Amino acid sequence: MATSAIGPGFITQTTNFTVQLGAAFAFAIVVSILVDVAVQMNVWRVIGVSGLRANELANRVAPGLGWALAALILVGGLVFNIGNIAGTGLGTDAMIGLDPKAGAVASAVLAVAIFLVKRAGAALDKTVVVLGLVMIGLTTYIAVTSGPPVGLALQNAVLPEQVDVLAITTLIGGTVGGYITYAGAHRLIESGSTGPEHARDIARGSVLGIVVTGVMRAILFLAVLGVVHGGAKLAEDNPAASAFQQAAGEFGLRAFGIIFWAAAITSVIGASYTTVSFLTTQSTSPRTRNLATVAFIVVCTVLFLVLGQAPVKLLVFAGGFNGLILPIGFTVILWVAWRRRDLLRDYDYPRWLLGVGVLAWLLTLWLGWQSISGLQALWA
Repeated sequence: MATSAIGPGFITQTTNFTVQLGAAFAFAIVVSILVDVAVQMNVWRVIGVSGLRANELANRVAPGLGWALAALILVGGLVFNIGNIAGTGLGTDAMIGLDPKAGAVASAVLAVAIFLVKRAGAALDKTVVVLGLVMIGLTTYIAVTSGPPVGLALQNAVLPEQVDVLAITTLIGGTVGGYITYAGAHRLIESGSTGPEHARDIARGSVLGIVVTGVMRAILFLAVLGVVHGGAKLAEDNPAASAFQQAAGEFGLRAFGIIFWAAAITSVIGASYTTVSFLTTQSTSPRTRNLATVAFIVVCTVLFLVLGQAPVKLLVFAGGFNGLILPIGFTVILWVAWRRRDLLRDYDYPRWLLGVGVLAWLLTLWLGWQSISGLQALWA
């Protein structure tokens, strides 16, 4: 889940908001993490205890709702995965100077290989963990090198110089919106960590996923803040790469390439795995699921080669769909927690957790309304 959230868009958005808001962006990060925890603890707890995927739960609540949710996931996953594949090409270009299209194809082949190996599940888990550690390690080095004003950032985390609602909502949507929050929850089901007896482990895992994402965002924020605070002007076409290069020279640029590629390839894996998990059921054989995932990656790669990139309007359209997925899916989750104890194996759902979830749900409704407004503007 964490490495699915840390994608090319995550890096670009964090860099742009840091340039715009400076140290005040720290407040947006803190608030978004708190909301993300409230959402994900409920999503993972319900899915993990019930042992049912989000689409299966939705179908139990209202027949056909799960497939409607799957359709939304498919639209968003397809378009964003084209962007993720494009991101792997940009990463290999910055890392070793490889042509972006060649780098994207090579990365797609690697992702396909992970799902074709005999023990795909184990390979999937180990790959994303290693790449996640690489991203955090290299970004930490750049953050130390850039010399950020840590004290000023900590002060703004509590008493911000300005509050940007758009930044907060964007971070929430990019961390628990769309397919991302379901990636880890569905993976838990496959691992067998389900049922009321695993509630404590599920809760720990849900919070840890958000914490890892938050740590990566905070470190990246500090890395860029150090460069910007020092008076450097970043290149407009690729501000993140520019920040890394100004912080650590040629090594910084290569490190950025590795980080960007790792973020993109893990997002390709996460988006593909989760999208297919919504289009299949638990009775579908692992071999069929893996082949469907491979087919999904291949289709996205071919579309990238034909289009050159994910068209901007399609990305905006898919982003709007992602904004709808969160309130629809989260409504199902909270309804099951409140009214469908039979689906939770008679588990006594914590009232405090449900209360926190309702507060977060009200925010997701507002986010969904903003998404609808954005889609109407795009259509016009």
